[in-house]
Amino acid sequence: MNADLVQLHEKARAALDPVHYDYYAGGVGDEVVLGENEAAFRRLALLPRVLRGRSTRAIGVDLPGGRLDLPVLIAPTAFHRLAHPDGELATARAAAAARTVLVSGVASTVAIADVVRAARAVDADAAVWFQLYPHPDEDVTECLVRRAERAGCTALVVTADSPVFGRHRRDAEHGFHDLPPGLAAENMRDLPGSPPGHVRDIEMSPLASWAHLDRLRELTSLPLWLKGVLHPRDAVLAVEHGVAGIVVSNHGGRQCDVAPAAVEALPAVVDAVAGRVPVVLDGGVRGGGDIALALALGAAAVGIGRPVLWGLAADGETGVARVLDILRDEFDHVLALCGGRHLADLTRDLVVTRGTGVLARCG
Repeated sequence: MNADLVQLHEKARAALDPVHYDYYAGGVGDEVVLGENEAAFRRLALLPRVLRGRSTRAIGVDLPGGRLDLPVLIAPTAFHRLAHPDGELATARAAAAARTVLVSGVASTVAIADVVRAARAVDADAAVWFQLYPHPDEDVTECLVRRAERAGCTALVVTADSPVFGRHRRDAEHGFHDLPPGLAAENMRDLPGSPPGHVRDIEMSPLASWAHLDRLRELTSLPLWLKGVLHPRDAVLAVEHGVAGIVVSNHGGRQCDVAPAAVEALPAVVDAVAGRVPVVLDGGVRGGGDIALALALGAAAVGIGRPVLWGLAADGETGVARVLDILRDEFDHVLALCGGRHLADLTRDLVVTRGTGVLARCG
């Protein structure tokens, strides 16, 4: 990891309540997949090309729902006001200033309309996407979708890898089950079936199915991304059900501890999709080299979660902006060193597995 990102992480650890640090940092079960998300990148390397230089490189990408000036978006993470009083407002402003996308979570401690408003105050064209879990009550799901539309969100991200909650040992040991007084999952306030002002619990739906995804497609004209895909057959089904994009993710190691590292699942999903929709990788990205590896394996962009939280906890909006600046600079530098002029120059033949010789190409 970049040394500056390490420093931000350590500053965040010192600033955060240890219970809240563990909530952000922890994973499911024995945290095997949490560690593997990062370790899997360390097992890969890039074979640079030479004599193909360019003084500047084109690193922007257009995705259904918005353009990114760098191939990095902010993945949905919960409860940003645990990290900083400005919470998701600070994150939104930093994302807009960097001209990238914030995927604002249903578990935001700031309502989605206020998040979009904060981003648009910085950049009138800022793109904010809204993430949700299919709720057991379909009226609640529909209400959340309508709120996202009214707020001005430009895409909807449906998290599909959470039929039930993951079991987090660190949270159980701390007894951390509720937000501190004064904080709430604001998107869950004033929903159908609840009295005025009431905040409903975020619920998972073990009955969620492809039929529910179809209903969401009928509910909204927003581009629909499906997040949490690891199996290539699910990727094919997702395309057949009309998604605009796929996010390869194991929920940052927070759901299933026997799942593979996200980057290990990426090539098969990319092959299954065969260019019909873009694929984003989410999980374990900690530097510009990781971004380059993911793009060489077929991702259109990557999502980052915990590094943003560390930047937010360390220094608010300025810290989040610093994380994005570091990743932009480091990725551009790696791309130049690999002989790349634009993102399409990162191809799978550049990826090799360490310790097996350069002929043992990944994928």
